[in-house]
Amino acid sequence: MRIGLITGEFPPDQGGVGDFTNRLAHALTDLGHQVHVLTSVPPSSRPPQGPPPEGARSAAVTVHRVVTSWGIGCWRQLSGLARDLNLDVLNVQYQAAAYNMRPAVSFVPRRLPAVSTATFHDLKVPYLFPKAGPLREWVVHALARRVDGVIVTNREDELALLEPGAGVSALTRIPIGSNIDTSLPVGYDRDAERARWGVQPGDLLLGYFGFLNESKGGETLIRTLHRLIEDGLPAHLLKIGGRTGSSDPTNRAYAQRVENLVGDLGLEDRVHFTGYVTAEQVSASLQAVDVCVLPYRDGVSFRRGSLMACLAHGRPIVTTPPAVPLPEIEDGRNARLVGPENPAEAASAVREIAEIPALRTRLEEGALALSAGFAWDRIAESTVAFFKRLLKESR
Repeated sequence: MRIGLITGEFPPDQGGVGDFTNRLAHALTDLGHQVHVLTSVPPSSRPPQGPPPEGARSAAVTVHRVVTSWGIGCWRQLSGLARDLNLDVLNVQYQAAAYNMRPAVSFVPRRLPAVSTATFHDLKVPYLFPKAGPLREWVVHALARRVDGVIVTNREDELALLEPGAGVSALTRIPIGSNIDTSLPVGYDRDAERARWGVQPGDLLLGYFGFLNESKGGETLIRTLHRLIEDGLPAHLLKIGGRTGSSDPTNRAYAQRVENLVGDLGLEDRVHFTGYVTAEQVSASLQAVDVCVLPYRDGVSFRRGSLMACLAHGRPIVTTPPAVPLPEIEDGRNARLVGPENPAEAASAVREIAEIPALRTRLEEGALALSAGFAWDRIAESTVAFFKRLLKESR
Protein backbone atom coordinates (compact mmCIF):
# COMPACT_ATOMS: atom_id res chain seq x y z
CA MET A 1 0.00 0.00 0.00
CA ARG A 2 1.19 3.54 -0.76
CA ILE A 3 0.35 5.70 2.25
CA GLY A 4 0.63 9.46 2.64
CA LEU A 5 0.77 10.91 6.16
CA ILE A 6 -0.04 14.63 6.41
CA THR A 7 1.32 16.51 9.41
CA GLY A 8 2.00 20.15 10.24
CA GLU A 9 5.12 19.23 12.22
CA PHE A 10 7.78 16.57 11.80
CA PRO A 11 11.21 15.99 13.37
CA PRO A 12 13.41 17.85 13.92
CA ASP A 13 10.43 20.09 14.86
CA GLN A 14 9.45 19.58 18.49
CA GLY A 15 5.92 18.25 18.95
CA GLY A 16 4.04 15.12 19.90
CA VAL A 17 2.10 14.85 16.63
CA GLY A 18 5.30 15.00 14.60
CA ASP A 19 6.97 12.39 16.81
CA PHE A 20 3.91 10.14 16.55
CA THR A 21 3.85 10.47 12.76
CA ASN A 22 7.54 9.58 12.62
CA ARG A 23 7.07 6.43 14.71
CA LEU A 24 3.94 5.36 12.84
CA ALA A 25 5.60 5.90 9.45
CA HIS A 26 8.46 3.59 10.30
CA ALA A 27 6.19 0.98 11.87
CA LEU A 28 4.19 0.95 8.63
CA THR A 29 7.34 0.53 6.53
CA ASP A 30 8.33 -2.38 8.76
CA LEU A 31 5.12 -4.05 7.56
CA GLY A 32 6.20 -3.58 3.95
CA HIS A 33 4.20 -0.48 3.01
CA GLN A 34 5.52 2.55 1.12
CA VAL A 35 5.13 5.66 3.27
CA HIS A 36 5.38 9.32 2.31
CA VAL A 37 5.20 12.14 4.86
CA LEU A 38 3.72 15.39 3.53
CA THR A 39 4.64 18.28 5.80
CA SER A 40 5.69 21.91 6.14
CA VAL A 41 8.54 23.72 4.47
CA PRO A 42 10.61 24.81 7.49
CA PRO A 43 10.72 28.63 7.62
CA SER A 44 14.23 30.01 7.27
CA SER A 45 13.57 32.03 10.42
CA ARG A 46 12.87 28.94 12.53
CA PRO A 47 15.76 28.20 14.89
CA PRO A 48 17.20 24.68 14.94
CA GLN A 49 14.98 22.44 17.04
CA GLY A 50 17.45 19.70 17.84
CA PRO A 51 18.23 16.33 16.25
CA PRO A 52 15.59 13.87 15.07
CA PRO A 53 14.74 11.13 17.58
CA GLU A 54 16.94 8.06 17.68
CA GLY A 55 15.71 5.29 15.41
CA ALA A 56 14.19 7.73 12.91
CA ARG A 57 15.76 5.79 10.00
CA SER A 58 14.64 8.54 7.64
CA ALA A 59 15.89 6.57 4.61
CA ALA A 60 12.94 4.17 5.03
CA VAL A 61 10.36 6.96 4.75
CA THR A 62 10.19 9.67 2.11
CA VAL A 63 9.60 13.10 3.63
CA HIS A 64 8.18 15.83 1.37
CA ARG A 65 8.56 19.29 2.93
CA VAL A 66 6.30 21.00 0.42
CA VAL A 67 3.57 22.91 2.26
CA THR A 68 4.47 26.59 2.42
CA SER A 69 1.38 27.55 4.41
CA TRP A 70 -1.51 25.71 6.05
CA GLY A 71 -3.88 28.31 4.64
CA ILE A 72 -6.57 27.77 2.05
CA GLY A 73 -4.11 26.75 -0.70
CA CYS A 74 -2.59 23.80 1.20
CA TRP A 75 -4.89 21.21 -0.38
CA ARG A 76 -3.85 22.22 -3.88
CA GLN A 77 -0.28 21.22 -2.98
CA LEU A 78 -1.31 18.10 -1.07
CA SER A 79 -3.72 16.67 -3.63
CA GLY A 80 -1.29 17.34 -6.48
CA LEU A 81 1.49 15.48 -4.68
CA ALA A 82 -0.88 12.62 -3.79
CA ARG A 83 -1.70 12.29 -7.49
CA ASP A 84 1.95 12.38 -8.54
CA LEU A 85 2.85 9.72 -5.96
CA ASN A 86 -0.16 7.55 -6.88
CA LEU A 87 -1.08 7.20 -3.20
CA ASP A 88 -3.72 4.72 -2.08
CA VAL A 89 -4.47 6.44 1.24
CA LEU A 90 -4.05 9.97 2.57
CA ASN A 91 -4.09 10.31 6.36
CA VAL A 92 -4.30 13.71 8.09
CA GLN A 93 -2.64 13.63 11.51
CA TYR A 94 -4.88 16.23 13.13
CA GLN A 95 -4.30 18.45 16.10
CA ALA A 96 -5.10 22.12 15.66
CA ALA A 97 -1.84 23.29 17.22
CA ALA A 98 0.22 21.24 14.75
CA TYR A 99 -1.19 23.43 11.95
CA ASN A 100 -0.63 26.72 13.78
CA MET A 101 -4.33 26.73 14.73
CA ARG A 102 -5.23 27.22 11.04
CA PRO A 103 -8.54 25.61 9.92
CA ALA A 104 -7.91 24.98 6.19
CA VAL A 105 -6.62 21.42 6.61
CA SER A 106 -10.12 20.46 7.81
CA PHE A 107 -11.61 21.12 4.38
CA VAL A 108 -10.51 17.96 2.62
CA PRO A 109 -11.52 18.09 -1.07
CA ARG A 110 -14.45 15.84 -1.93
CA ARG A 111 -12.55 14.38 -4.85
CA LEU A 112 -9.11 13.17 -3.96
CA PRO A 113 -6.91 10.71 -5.86
CA ALA A 114 -6.72 8.55 -2.71
CA VAL A 115 -8.94 7.31 0.11
CA SER A 116 -9.01 10.09 2.72
CA THR A 117 -8.66 9.52 6.45
CA ALA A 118 -7.94 11.59 9.55
CA THR A 119 -6.37 10.67 12.87
CA PHE A 120 -7.61 12.96 15.64
CA HIS A 121 -5.07 13.43 18.42
CA ASP A 122 -7.64 15.61 20.14
CA LEU A 123 -10.68 17.68 19.23
CA LYS A 124 -9.24 21.04 20.26
CA VAL A 125 -10.68 23.73 18.03
CA PRO A 126 -8.61 26.01 15.76
CA TYR A 127 -8.55 29.79 15.85
CA LEU A 128 -10.79 31.44 13.26
CA PHE A 129 -11.54 35.01 14.32
CA PRO A 130 -12.73 36.74 17.52
CA LYS A 131 -16.06 35.43 18.84
CA ALA A 132 -16.16 32.57 16.30
CA GLY A 133 -17.86 30.46 19.01
CA PRO A 134 -19.59 27.28 17.76
CA LEU A 135 -18.17 27.76 14.27
CA ARG A 136 -14.76 26.63 15.57
CA GLU A 137 -16.17 23.29 16.69
CA TRP A 138 -17.99 22.97 13.38
CA VAL A 139 -14.67 23.27 11.55
CA VAL A 140 -13.17 20.34 13.48
CA HIS A 141 -16.23 18.18 12.83
CA ALA A 142 -16.10 19.19 9.16
CA LEU A 143 -12.87 17.23 8.84
CA ALA A 144 -14.47 14.17 10.43
CA ARG A 145 -17.43 14.43 8.05
CA ARG A 146 -15.46 15.01 4.87
CA VAL A 147 -12.99 12.11 5.08
CA ASP A 148 -13.78 8.48 4.25
CA GLY A 149 -12.67 7.24 7.66
CA VAL A 150 -11.69 8.58 11.09
CA ILE A 151 -9.22 7.27 13.65
CA VAL A 152 -9.43 8.51 17.24
CA THR A 153 -6.79 7.82 19.85
CA ASN A 154 -8.94 7.85 22.97
CA ARG A 155 -12.38 6.99 24.30
CA GLU A 156 -13.56 10.56 25.01
CA ASP A 157 -13.05 11.68 21.40
CA GLU A 158 -14.67 8.48 20.17
CA LEU A 159 -17.81 9.23 22.18
CA ALA A 160 -17.90 12.81 20.87
CA LEU A 161 -17.75 11.67 17.24
CA LEU A 162 -20.34 8.93 17.79
CA GLU A 163 -22.96 11.47 18.84
CA PRO A 164 -26.04 11.75 16.59
CA GLY A 165 -25.45 14.19 13.77
CA ALA A 166 -21.66 13.87 13.80
CA GLY A 167 -21.86 12.46 10.27
CA VAL A 168 -18.78 10.24 10.46
CA SER A 169 -18.69 7.59 7.72
CA ALA A 170 -16.38 5.09 9.44
CA LEU A 171 -14.72 5.29 12.86
CA THR A 172 -12.17 3.25 14.76
CA ARG A 173 -10.13 3.78 17.92
CA ILE A 174 -6.39 3.09 17.78
CA PRO A 175 -4.24 4.27 20.72
CA ILE A 176 -0.93 6.06 20.44
CA GLY A 177 2.29 4.51 21.71
CA SER A 178 5.27 5.91 23.53
CA ASN A 179 7.48 8.10 21.35
CA ILE A 180 10.36 7.33 23.73
CA ASP A 181 11.96 3.88 23.70
CA THR A 182 13.45 2.50 26.90
CA SER A 183 16.98 2.92 25.64
CA LEU A 184 19.64 3.93 28.15
CA PRO A 185 23.09 5.35 27.33
CA VAL A 186 26.03 2.97 27.55
CA GLY A 187 27.32 2.88 31.12
CA TYR A 188 24.19 4.49 32.55
CA ASP A 189 24.40 5.11 36.29
CA ARG A 190 21.16 6.16 37.98
CA ASP A 191 22.81 7.83 40.96
CA ALA A 192 25.15 9.76 38.66
CA GLU A 193 22.20 10.87 36.52
CA ARG A 194 20.42 12.18 39.60
CA ALA A 195 23.59 13.85 40.89
CA ARG A 196 23.74 15.92 37.67
CA TRP A 197 20.76 17.83 39.07
CA GLY A 198 22.01 18.03 42.64
CA VAL A 199 19.77 15.16 43.78
CA GLN A 200 21.22 12.85 46.42
CA PRO A 201 20.49 9.08 46.62
CA GLY A 202 18.07 9.55 49.52
CA ASP A 203 16.18 12.46 47.97
CA LEU A 204 12.73 12.17 46.37
CA LEU A 205 12.80 13.08 42.67
CA LEU A 206 9.51 13.83 40.94
CA GLY A 207 9.39 13.69 37.17
CA TYR A 208 7.30 15.44 34.55
CA PHE A 209 7.75 14.80 30.82
CA GLY A 210 6.35 16.95 28.05
CA PHE A 211 5.45 20.51 27.19
CA LEU A 212 3.48 22.68 29.58
CA ASN A 213 0.03 23.95 28.70
CA GLU A 214 -3.17 24.86 30.51
CA SER A 215 -4.63 21.35 30.38
CA LYS A 216 -1.62 19.63 31.93
CA GLY A 217 -1.76 21.17 35.39
CA GLY A 218 1.70 22.69 35.58
CA GLU A 219 0.83 24.97 38.47
CA THR A 220 -0.57 22.03 40.43
CA LEU A 221 2.69 20.20 39.77
CA ILE A 222 4.76 23.02 41.26
CA ARG A 223 2.45 23.42 44.26
CA THR A 224 2.64 19.65 44.86
CA LEU A 225 6.42 19.89 45.09
CA HIS A 226 6.11 22.89 47.41
CA ARG A 227 3.74 20.97 49.70
CA LEU A 228 6.17 18.04 49.94
CA ILE A 229 9.05 20.36 50.83
CA GLU A 230 6.91 22.11 53.43
CA ASP A 231 6.21 18.66 54.93
CA GLY A 232 9.95 18.15 55.36
CA LEU A 233 10.73 15.86 52.42
CA PRO A 234 13.99 16.40 50.47
CA ALA A 235 12.02 16.63 47.20
CA HIS A 236 13.06 17.83 43.75
CA LEU A 237 11.32 18.02 40.37
CA LEU A 238 12.89 17.18 37.02
CA LYS A 239 11.04 18.77 34.10
CA ILE A 240 12.04 16.59 31.13
CA GLY A 241 11.94 17.84 27.55
CA GLY A 242 11.47 21.10 25.70
CA ARG A 243 9.70 24.10 27.13
CA THR A 244 6.91 24.74 24.61
CA GLY A 245 7.44 22.92 21.30
CA SER A 246 7.35 24.29 17.78
CA SER A 247 3.66 24.67 17.05
CA ASP A 248 1.38 26.06 19.75
CA PRO A 249 2.17 29.70 20.69
CA THR A 250 -0.29 29.60 23.62
CA ASN A 251 2.09 27.23 25.45
CA ARG A 252 4.70 29.96 25.84
CA ALA A 253 2.59 32.23 28.03
CA TYR A 254 1.54 29.33 30.24
CA ALA A 255 5.09 28.02 30.59
CA GLN A 256 6.12 31.49 31.74
CA ARG A 257 3.36 31.47 34.36
CA VAL A 258 4.63 28.16 35.71
CA GLU A 259 8.22 29.39 35.78
CA ASN A 260 7.10 32.54 37.59
CA LEU A 261 5.39 30.37 40.21
CA VAL A 262 8.65 28.47 40.74
CA GLY A 263 10.30 31.80 41.59
CA ASP A 264 7.40 33.02 43.73
CA LEU A 265 7.59 29.89 45.89
CA GLY A 266 11.40 29.99 46.15
CA LEU A 267 11.88 26.65 44.39
CA GLU A 268 14.61 27.63 41.92
CA ASP A 269 17.08 25.15 43.46
CA ARG A 270 14.49 22.34 43.56
CA VAL A 271 13.10 22.50 40.00
CA HIS A 272 15.44 21.37 37.23
CA PHE A 273 14.85 21.71 33.48
CA THR A 274 16.58 19.37 31.04
CA GLY A 275 15.52 21.41 27.99
CA TYR A 276 15.07 19.67 24.64
CA VAL A 277 17.16 16.50 24.69
CA THR A 278 17.48 13.33 22.64
CA ALA A 279 15.09 10.43 23.13
CA GLU A 280 17.87 8.44 24.77
CA GLN A 281 18.40 11.23 27.31
CA VAL A 282 14.65 11.43 27.96
CA SER A 283 14.74 7.71 28.73
CA ALA A 284 17.72 8.18 31.06
CA SER A 285 15.91 10.99 32.88
CA LEU A 286 12.68 9.01 33.26
CA GLN A 287 14.61 6.10 34.76
CA ALA A 288 16.21 8.49 37.24
CA VAL A 289 12.96 9.79 38.76
CA ASP A 290 11.08 8.14 41.64
CA VAL A 291 7.51 9.19 40.76
CA CYS A 292 5.99 10.75 37.64
CA VAL A 293 3.39 13.40 38.46
CA LEU A 294 0.93 14.14 35.62
CA PRO A 295 -1.84 16.30 37.15
CA TYR A 296 -3.97 16.77 34.01
CA ARG A 297 -6.80 19.22 34.57
CA ASP A 298 -9.03 17.36 32.10
CA GLY A 299 -8.21 13.86 33.35
CA VAL A 300 -5.81 11.13 32.34
CA SER A 301 -6.23 10.01 28.74
CA PHE A 302 -4.57 7.63 26.33
CA ARG A 303 -4.08 10.55 23.94
CA ARG A 304 -1.28 11.80 26.20
CA GLY A 305 2.18 10.90 24.92
CA SER A 306 3.67 11.87 28.28
CA LEU A 307 1.54 9.21 29.97
CA MET A 308 2.59 6.59 27.40
CA ALA A 309 6.28 7.32 27.97
CA CYS A 310 5.94 7.05 31.76
CA LEU A 311 4.05 3.76 31.42
CA ALA A 312 6.64 2.35 29.02
CA HIS A 313 9.38 3.14 31.53
CA GLY A 314 7.53 1.46 34.39
CA ARG A 315 7.35 4.60 36.49
CA PRO A 316 4.95 4.96 39.43
CA ILE A 317 2.44 7.56 38.24
CA VAL A 318 0.27 10.05 40.10
CA THR A 319 -2.40 11.49 37.83
CA THR A 320 -6.06 12.51 37.74
CA PRO A 321 -9.24 10.46 37.09
CA PRO A 322 -10.25 10.13 33.43
CA ALA A 323 -13.04 12.29 32.05
CA VAL A 324 -14.79 9.15 30.79
CA PRO A 325 -14.49 5.65 32.29
CA LEU A 326 -11.20 3.94 31.41
CA PRO A 327 -11.30 0.46 32.92
CA GLU A 328 -7.65 -0.05 31.98
CA ILE A 329 -6.59 2.61 34.52
CA GLU A 330 -6.89 1.17 38.02
CA ASP A 331 -6.19 3.30 41.07
CA GLY A 332 -3.49 1.61 43.16
CA ARG A 333 -2.67 -0.94 40.47
CA ASN A 334 -1.08 0.99 37.59
CA ALA A 335 -1.51 4.60 38.78
CA ARG A 336 -2.58 6.63 41.78
CA LEU A 337 -5.55 8.83 40.97
CA VAL A 338 -6.06 12.17 42.74
CA GLY A 339 -8.40 15.08 42.20
CA PRO A 340 -7.43 17.70 39.61
CA GLU A 341 -5.95 20.97 40.87
CA ASN A 342 -5.45 19.41 44.31
CA PRO A 343 -1.78 19.72 45.34
CA ALA A 344 -2.44 18.42 48.85
CA GLU A 345 -3.95 15.18 47.58
CA ALA A 346 -1.22 14.78 44.95
CA ALA A 347 1.50 15.31 47.57
CA SER A 348 -0.13 12.74 49.84
CA ALA A 349 -0.16 10.17 47.02
CA VAL A 350 3.50 10.86 46.19
CA ARG A 351 4.46 10.46 49.83
CA GLU A 352 2.51 7.20 50.05
CA ILE A 353 4.43 5.80 47.09
CA ALA A 354 7.74 6.92 48.56
CA GLU A 355 7.02 5.32 51.97
CA ILE A 356 5.37 2.04 50.90
CA PRO A 357 7.73 -0.12 48.79
CA ALA A 358 5.03 -2.69 48.00
CA LEU A 359 2.80 0.01 46.49
CA ARG A 360 5.67 1.44 44.46
CA THR A 361 6.52 -2.02 43.07
CA ARG A 362 2.87 -2.75 42.25
CA LEU A 363 2.53 0.53 40.36
CA GLU A 364 5.77 -0.07 38.44
CA GLU A 365 4.71 -3.56 37.39
CA GLY A 366 1.20 -2.38 36.55
CA ALA A 367 2.51 0.44 34.37
CA LEU A 368 4.70 -1.93 32.35
CA ALA A 369 1.86 -4.43 31.94
CA LEU A 370 -0.51 -1.72 30.69
CA SER A 371 2.13 -0.34 28.33
CA ALA A 372 2.46 -3.69 26.56
CA GLY A 373 -0.90 -3.04 24.89
CA PHE A 374 0.43 0.07 23.13
CA ALA A 375 3.24 -1.46 21.06
CA TRP A 376 3.97 0.20 17.71
CA ASP A 377 3.64 -2.99 15.69
CA ARG A 378 0.09 -3.41 17.01
CA ILE A 379 -0.72 0.22 16.25
CA ALA A 380 0.58 -0.13 12.68
CA GLU A 381 -1.30 -3.40 12.11
CA SER A 382 -4.58 -1.88 13.31
CA THR A 383 -4.02 1.18 11.12
CA VAL A 384 -3.35 -0.96 8.04
CA ALA A 385 -6.45 -3.08 8.70
CA PHE A 386 -8.60 0.06 8.82
CA PHE A 387 -7.06 1.46 5.64
CA LYS A 388 -7.62 -1.85 3.83
CA ARG A 389 -11.25 -1.89 4.92
CA LEU A 390 -11.78 1.62 3.53
CA LEU A 391 -10.02 0.75 0.26
CA LYS A 392 -12.23 -2.31 -0.18
CA GLU A 393 -15.38 -0.26 0.49
CA SER A 394 -14.28 2.42 -1.99
CA ARG A 395 -14.09 0.00 -4.91
